This record gives sequence, C-alpha cells and structure tokens, in this order.
Amino acid sequence: MKRSFYLLTYDIADKKRLAKIAKTMEAVAERVQDSVFEAWLGAAELEKTLKKANKIMNDKEDSLRVYSLCDPCREKIRCLGQGKPLAEPAVVII
Repeated sequence: MKRSFYLLTYDIADKKRLAKIAKTMEAVAERVQDSVFEAWLGAAELEKTLKKANKIMNDKEDSLRVYSLCDPCREKIRCLGQGKPLAEPAVVII
C-alpha cells in the first residue's frame, strides 16, 4: 500500500469534541504540537479518519485541515528546537 505524508491540524471549539478528535488523530498519527499531527497514511486510511472526524465535528464551529506533503516538499521541512519530522515507517503492521 502506498502511503503519503500528511500534516493534520485542527481547531475544535468544544472540549468534549476536542478530546474525541484528539483520540481519533492519536490512533493514526503522531502528535507534534497540541493540535498538530504528522502521519503516513494510505488513501483508505485517510478517508476513514476523515469520516470519523466529520461525525464528531460541528462544521459551523470546528475546522480540520489536511495538508499532503510530497517527498520534495517534505525534505524541505525545517524544525527549530525539539523534534524531527515523522520518518516513513519501514514496516506497517495492520
């Protein structure tokens, strides 16, 4: 399965929904800041995650942004301070 690198970030107005969205993201991605996650996902995994998130979110109050980063763009990521971009997994166990 081909995986792509994604940056997922959200702003959720309600604390209960925020906790549910955070749990959803933590299941598939690595938290790099409070509401920012990096993930290597296949197309089906991404769609499944977005469907779950959409069921939780209030589209009038909340937002979730998904940025797909191609390999050349990912190589240009600059990190100051702690942390490094999430490395592509060598093996994925499903």
